[in-house]
Amino acid sequence: MVERTEERHTEKMKKKQVAHDKIVSAKTVEKGLLIVHTGKGKGKTTAALGMVLRAIGHGKKVGVVQFVKGAMATGEKVVFDAFPDHVEFKPMGEGFTWNTQDRARDIAVAREAWDEVRRMIADPSYDMVLADELNIVLRYDYLPLDEVLPVLTGRAAMKHIIVTGRNAPDALVAAADLVTEMTVVKHPFREQGVKAQAGIEV
Repeated sequence: MVERTEERHTEKMKKKQVAHDKIVSAKTVEKGLLIVHTGKGKGKTTAALGMVLRAIGHGKKVGVVQFVKGAMATGEKVVFDAFPDHVEFKPMGEGFTWNTQDRARDIAVAREAWDEVRRMIADPSYDMVLADELNIVLRYDYLPLDEVLPVLTGRAAMKHIIVTGRNAPDALVAAADLVTEMTVVKHPFREQGVKAQAGIEV
């Protein structure tokens, strides 16, 4: 009985492999992607930084600009600072809007960070650019979407761009090649009173 079950499993997996290989062989396009991580769930930046890590492993050069973060020390900055030839990591935010409570200052800081993103996108030496929490500044109209979107979509053919943050604008979602929405199922901050912890949130 066990032997027959193994045989059926093997035959099933062989068929799956043939079907999978056929699908993969038909995918021949290689291009730079516009990737959006959005949604209310945790993990948007974490997933994006995982892609940065992969790119480093392939010898790529990556630019990371953080729009909101910067007021706190993070573990990822320590790691990426150890790879200066592969990553330029720039936390340029001053905290969330409810912390700063200065709209004019928030807009000025967002503009400075956007200028860095534009520089990296225009520089052919960067293979990937991460604009972390850009969606937040777009949501609060700190930067006009009409200015941002053409820069993202007008990137070089092989350049990857990742944009993170809640409430991605519909036009950005429509223009993106890959969109992932993180959803909340459970979160210890809300349900258990667990504070942000090193290695998990920062």
